[in-house]
Amino acid sequence: MNDAAPIFRLLDVEKVYRVDRGGWSGLGRRPPRRLAALDGIRLTVRTGDSVALVGESGSGKSTLLRVLLGLTESSDGRALYRGDDIENLTDDKRRSFQRDVAMIYQDARASLNPRLKALDLIGEPIRQHALCPESELRDRVAALLSRVGMPGDMADRFPGQLSGGQVRRVAIARALASEPKVIVADEAVSGLDVSTQAQLLNLLRGLQHEMRLTLMFITHDLAVASYLCRRIAVMYLGRIVETGPTKEVLRHPLHPYTRALLNASPRFFEPIAETLPGEIPSPIDLPPGCRFASRCPRAAQDCRTHEPPLAPTRANREVACLHPLID
Repeated sequence: MNDAAPIFRLLDVEKVYRVDRGGWSGLGRRPPRRLAALDGIRLTVRTGDSVALVGESGSGKSTLLRVLLGLTESSDGRALYRGDDIENLTDDKRRSFQRDVAMIYQDARASLNPRLKALDLIGEPIRQHALCPESELRDRVAALLSRVGMPGDMADRFPGQLSGGQVRRVAIARALASEPKVIVADEAVSGLDVSTQAQLLNLLRGLQHEMRLTLMFITHDLAVASYLCRRIAVMYLGRIVETGPTKEVLRHPLHPYTRALLNASPRFFEPIAETLPGEIPSPIDLPPGCRFASRCPRAAQDCRTHEPPLAPTRANREVACLHPLID
């Protein structure tokens, strides 16, 4: 059991977007249509934890991170950082939050100003938080570049002069520049060749242990999740459907959707299992009951009428399923 203090807590967080304003039909006025990107999310991230968010595209992973970062206001529920509401932080606590929580974006190159050298890109958070005199800035940037495995002379290069792997390393160095307590990463190693991906995963894993960072990591790759993160949260259509220690969840999934994700992961010299049957429901017009029922091979009648809550099933495991899998 992890007794560390919670650093993030999501309490029934919802994020609803209005798709249109409604309209008139032969049956009368149609109400506005809404899309629930997040629907009743409950999640606790403790200090020093490493948590992977996994799930298909459109499951709400990136929206959840944006709520955690205070970039998107929730429609309902509360998102807390060290017990304080992220949307209502005082100015002092907001500055502290911006220093303590750093983001590594999925498109690292697009997140960096192409007109600035690596020296200024990495130095910007250092200047913003007044972490060293200007005379020491170059040495501090060189130390950060060394920490992520790059020579100091890279400080004078623009993003356009760097390879994909080098750009990711500069983005990681920039995230570390403010001496954060939390790293939030959105597909930080996707789209790279396997050797570069392995180097960056080893780098992130080493930095997390060395600096005792709390890590939130979005990925579609279950192998990446199992290597990098101690805990995992599986998302489907705006809800968390299973959480627990990563190794336990991936070895013995309790939710049929988690098992389906595992079956869809390619393995050497083995055919890929058949894809899930059925269509993904429209997030604008979800059916009653479990939102996975239309694709679940184990769905029973009660699955189509009752939406299962995320509930504990055993030590450190939670699942949202009326008929969870048996080991």
